[in-house]
Amino acid sequence: MSWIDTHCHLDAAEFDADRDAVRQHAKSLGVDVCVIPAVMASHFDEVRLLAHRHHDAYALGIHPLYTPQANDADLATLDAHLHAYRDDPRLVAVGEIGLDGFVPALNTPEAITKQTHFFEAQLQLAQRHRLPVILHVRRSADGLLKGLRQFPVVGGIAHAFNGSRQQAQMFIEMGFKLGFGGAMTYDRATKLRALATDLPLSALVLETDAPDIPPHWIYTPAQEREQGKAQGRNSPAELPRLASVLGELRGISLEELAAATSANARQALPRLQSHL
Repeated sequence: MSWIDTHCHLDAAEFDADRDAVRQHAKSLGVDVCVIPAVMASHFDEVRLLAHRHHDAYALGIHPLYTPQANDADLATLDAHLHAYRDDPRLVAVGEIGLDGFVPALNTPEAITKQTHFFEAQLQLAQRHRLPVILHVRRSADGLLKGLRQFPVVGGIAHAFNGSRQQAQMFIEMGFKLGFGGAMTYDRATKLRALATDLPLSALVLETDAPDIPPHWIYTPAQEREQGKAQGRNSPAELPRLASVLGELRGISLEELAAATSANARQALPRLQSHL
């Protein structure tokens, strides 16, 4: 079976010691393609080179968590990179972009204004370069939908979707696929697991968000961390096991799930077609 990890931060510092081995291990388990989204302008070249080295794909964007230190020169850099690599089939989207309603420091009036500025500016760049977007959706679905109505793009992926069924339907109607990963592995995530079970299979893609959002079998509770136990490291090699959770929730085979989610990823990010 062939899998696509539609969201993997392979450039993260957590992989500095063994990045190539991590990617090779995932590939040995059938994770044929990882989409590596940038989070800040200084990572643009790194994610591009990583994608080429491992025959993966990449996206370029400024993550909402990094907007406090970003400036308009970074938007100009993004525009320049999207233009310079417009013919690169491994450049599949503008991302990771969006809004974050969870981090307190990002939810002051000034920070919200800056987040919104960068989100809307990057939607306009996606329009200009005719690329889909990879969205950061954390307590921010309504704000994202508002921006997308104002600056429509050619679809993409709502990464780590955790909104309501109504919000899910709105994203789907706008041409988006919804990313599911580690969060759905927790029994307590009842609403998210219900969405993973009941939404149309044609709307779903798989992702690890490695090294973030660890599945339950990697997660170390705070009490154990305080006692010195290390947090487990999420990696793209976890994707097949994540898929098995989704397959169990939906009552379908891994073969069917691999075929469907890979086709969905290619539909959301059409340039994936050219190198798979």
